[in-house]
Amino acid sequence: MRLNCDLGESFGSWTMGMDEAVMPHINQANIACGFHAGDPLIMQRTLSLAKEHGVMVGAHPAYPDLVGFGRRSMNCSADEIKAFMLYQLSAMDGMAATAGIEMQYVKPHGALYNDMMAKADVREAIMEAVATFHKPIKLMLQATPQADEHKAEAAALGLELWFEAFADRCYDDDGKLLARSKAGAVHNKEKMLAQVEQLCDQGTITTVSGHTLTLQVDTLCVHGDNLAGVQAIEAIRALVDQRAQS
Repeated sequence: MRLNCDLGESFGSWTMGMDEAVMPHINQANIACGFHAGDPLIMQRTLSLAKEHGVMVGAHPAYPDLVGFGRRSMNCSADEIKAFMLYQLSAMDGMAATAGIEMQYVKPHGALYNDMMAKADVREAIMEAVATFHKPIKLMLQATPQADEHKAEAAALGLELWFEAFADRCYDDDGKLLARSKAGAVHNKEKMLAQVEQLCDQGTITTVSGHTLTLQVDTLCVHGDNLAGVQAIEAIRALVDQRAQS
């Protein structure tokens, strides 16, 4: 089970996250491409940090919403989505190649990610953009009970998917993340580790009302925005490594 984290989300003199503390404990770095966060210097530094620790690099593109940190949906046409996806992928791919590493996948950010999961037309535009990139890269999206449908959509375009689960988030009965506005949406450390253990051992999660859902999971999303988050990542890393050896 790989661990992935959204990194490179600082901008200018504004700092977001604890990238240097997080990087040694993860397998995949989803690096912001400048549309919701990040800038050329931050991208360069984050890529260098990933290279230093042998961490796989992916692009983390978003709606063009720097002020809103990419958390607001935008009414973009399919052509606009394809174009801004390719623009951001190209920037990250070029920066990575210059740093001597390879960009291997893409994980959309924030509202673009949510819209991809909820709206077939947005998902289709994103898949088409990734599938037409100049080299094969994988698309990361949320593991849900609809995984086989999403695989079929991707396969029609010759695209390979990686499915992710969220270590610290509670799931609704339909396999979607429980809205943050609802009680218990974010797990405490004990529940988070129990969910990771269940995913590693059984490939399932327990929903908010106690139902068990089977999920196809290739990678776990973790968050390192603060010291508690970094400590949680260290605990998850130790648990995942322990499970892999047993």
